[in-house]
Amino acid sequence: MTPARPHLVWDWNGTLLNDLDLVVAATNAVFSSVGGPTVSVDEHRVRFRRPIADYYAEVLGRAVDDAAFGELDRIFHDAYRSGLTTCALADDAAVAMATWPGGQSLLSMWFHDELVPAVHTHGLTDRFARVDGLRATVGGDRKAESLERHLTELGVDGRDVVLIGDSIDDADAAESVGGRAVLYTGGFTDQARLRASGHPVADTLTEAVTLAATLR
Repeated sequence: MTPARPHLVWDWNGTLLNDLDLVVAATNAVFSSVGGPTVSVDEHRVRFRRPIADYYAEVLGRAVDDAAFGELDRIFHDAYRSGLTTCALADDAAVAMATWPGGQSLLSMWFHDELVPAVHTHGLTDRFARVDGLRATVGGDRKAESLERHLTELGVDGRDVVLIGDSIDDADAAESVGGRAVLYTGGFTDQARLRASGHPVADTLTEAVTLAATLR
């Protein structure tokens, strides 16, 4: 039986956490380390995708194998961590979460051991039924498998899920479990790309929650 409200899965980076400028700066640290170009925020939003190794390869104009990506991923995260205290939640994140009457959880592709204390620092731990981050040592992969595991641990059917995120990969993950997605324009992906995906698109997180409530 379909619940009155679907279960809401939130993305973290670029959605609840407003870290776009830091992500672009850390990405440019990666490119600079191997003599690559500098990308602007707008260019990053147009070109960014997962697997991130494919994004790096496109910008650098050469293949990025697993060994090379492991080193670039380390450089990215070192640069990212150095600026993380400058990042705040999205302007309406707290209000948006508070307006949702059903279950909520958080799934990020950021490292789990760093995600959990960050969520606690922002006072959100009690908001979520479950918080999951990446448990691997190297990031950059797609979200679908992580979402499947997240929902299994929650005991939630994917068909009863709406994922709010800022990337096409978030939408692909939701579709992979039979769920739906609302895409947020304030994160890592160009608005035109999001709208071209055919998924509902919101300019604020409050609007995203309103849209999620209409999906069955």
